[in-house]
Amino acid sequence: MSAPQLDIRKLANRFPRWNPRYYTLCKFATDPLYEAVFAALAGTNLPLLDIGCGMGLNSFYLRERGCTFAMRGIDYDASKIEVASKVAAAHAPDLVFETSDARSGLPEHAGSVTILDILQYMSADAQNALLREAAARVAAGGKLVIRTGMQAPGWRFQLTRIADWFAACCFWMKAAPVTYPSPGTLAATLESCGLRGTIRPLWGRTPFNNWLAVFERPRP
Repeated sequence: MSAPQLDIRKLANRFPRWNPRYYTLCKFATDPLYEAVFAALAGTNLPLLDIGCGMGLNSFYLRERGCTFAMRGIDYDASKIEVASKVAAAHAPDLVFETSDARSGLPEHAGSVTILDILQYMSADAQNALLREAAARVAAGGKLVIRTGMQAPGWRFQLTRIADWFAACCFWMKAAPVTYPSPGTLAATLESCGLRGTIRPLWGRTPFNNWLAVFERPRP
């Protein structure tokens, strides 16, 4: 049976105010991220830890597309967690959202993990620590899916930096960008943790230098 398609307007209308509603509509209409995560996790039933979940868009998208595994999202922005929790209470009460700073450690978990659009807000040392903690929570057959802007020459990277600084200046993000990883560094770190996978550009219809990493822990 094929996965159900997503009515993005219906999902966006679940958000209580116009600004998260409009943001959600635009993200689902233009950003290839959520469909890419859905494709990466297709066929898995392990629970998911969504690190830096924001307003829960990833979890809501996956649930609407028919993913039935347990999902738990954490983010250090309490206001976004409040929005996600309200939408979940009304439409997807099995989804869990909690305020937590990933830089201070991750909750116990064994399954799959997503880290979406937050690495650039950390130092290189903090990125390395988070990646290793996240990899340790990937069970055999589970996946670690990461989307992040990458350090690279060219106009896409410059626009990515500008957009991230703008998000901080208008207080959508609570911090300014610090360090952008490189594909080689990211792959080397994850492979040293026993994961195997690929990294590829994920630009879609956006002008940003975003890349998608999908790494799996092999079964014994």
